[in-house]
Amino acid sequence: MMAGFEDTLDEPFKAASPTSLLDVGCGEGVLVYKWAQRLGHARVVGIDLEEPSIQAGWEQRKAPNLEYKTMRAENLPFAEDEFDVACAIEVLEHVPDPEHTLSEMARCAEHRLLVSVPREPLWRMLNMARGAYWSDLGNTPGHLNHWSKRSFVRLLSRYGDVVEARSPFPWTMLLVRVA
Repeated sequence: MMAGFEDTLDEPFKAASPTSLLDVGCGEGVLVYKWAQRLGHARVVGIDLEEPSIQAGWEQRKAPNLEYKTMRAENLPFAEDEFDVACAIEVLEHVPDPEHTLSEMARCAEHRLLVSVPREPLWRMLNMARGAYWSDLGNTPGHLNHWSKRSFVRLLSRYGDVVEARSPFPWTMLLVRVA
């Protein structure tokens, strides 16, 4: 399923054609490292929280154009339009104030946002079907926010024009031209 996720995400990534990239919530660096390799000398920055397993992943995934920073996504210390594209892949469901995080990403991104989230209520139903998180009605631990495809498009439309929407099972991916 994850291979299909990455294959589907690759299309809007290509369409975004980033000349520099900020990856908010890059985790262990799996995607941001692949992107840095593809972008050659273009500046790529991945940020995430202080967590030994995350920083251990960063140690394994280094590239000359890739920089990792430990920080929260709420108040990004980057200039307006500092990056061509800002991404948040499977992150916004975890942040306490996704609208603030998105406004910060849009401030830092000159041209595009690339974002993905689990598609609800499908995500919870799949968890329940596999017998997971019954006491939380299928809500994955750490998921604070939930969106259907329609509600996620509506949210992201506040930050620009949604130019591409994809729905690989069971996610929603959007490419947004920043207003």
